[in-house]
Amino acid sequence: MNRLSTLLKHFNLHAATYHQGGFCGVENISKGSYGHVHLLRSGRLTFKDEHNQYIELTEPSLILVIRPLEHRLQATEADEAELVCATLQFDGGANNPLTLALPPYIIQPISELPGLTGSLEWLFEEAFGNECGRDVVLNRLFELMVIQLLRHLMANRSIASGMMAGLANPRLSRAITCIHDEPQRNWSVADLAGLASMSRASFAAHFRQVVGNTPADYLTNWRVSLAQKRLREGRPIALIADEVGYESPSALARTFRRKVGLSPSEWMQRKVLD
Repeated sequence: MNRLSTLLKHFNLHAATYHQGGFCGVENISKGSYGHVHLLRSGRLTFKDEHNQYIELTEPSLILVIRPLEHRLQATEADEAELVCATLQFDGGANNPLTLALPPYIIQPISELPGLTGSLEWLFEEAFGNECGRDVVLNRLFELMVIQLLRHLMANRSIASGMMAGLANPRLSRAITCIHDEPQRNWSVADLAGLASMSRASFAAHFRQVVGNTPADYLTNWRVSLAQKRLREGRPIALIADEVGYESPSALARTFRRKVGLSPSEWMQRKVLD
């Protein structure tokens, strides 16, 4: 059972490095359409979130702002901050199931991320070196680092609720992974409970407590998210409906409107205008 592969297949991430070196001054980052990751290699740095909360970083640290949120980085010359920064884009848009399952931002000292040590050392070596192909290597290393961070969060059960909490839960993860792998299947609560080796009632209650909604709602939300991604890719709704488990395009459109508040065509028009 691979809990992350299907998620990353559908909602893969793409990093683009835009800064490596000393940092002095203020950088105000607006919402835009990208997430961001900042790595403090040395020195001191102040991070301000969109609610004007300030966090002082005094040791090498990772800052992951997974969705396009306003934030600020600030350092004085005396802080001697060295940073490597990249933007993050996701297939399926910024607000996809993977990004929505994570906190708005994660800040952790690198010393608390032992599973990332190798890739972070390599990343810093590339960023402050002068090897050919450096930018391409840095982009891939940022992507690898984020995947390793997701592994770390699941292994340590760092997310309290939602999809990531469900995937970290030894009793629920198999059922959720099967939903992700086979959205077209007509899953019943009994089917999913069997995968979790639980009674139907216990599974339904435990699922809602950990993930935050019912198994049926989770399945529907996953199907609609996949439909949105395929619409972005230009696929016809008739093919999408079959791929995500609906007997007809009209059945998918009704569910889509109920969940999103717009028909698939209206939603696509809104995305073009955005």
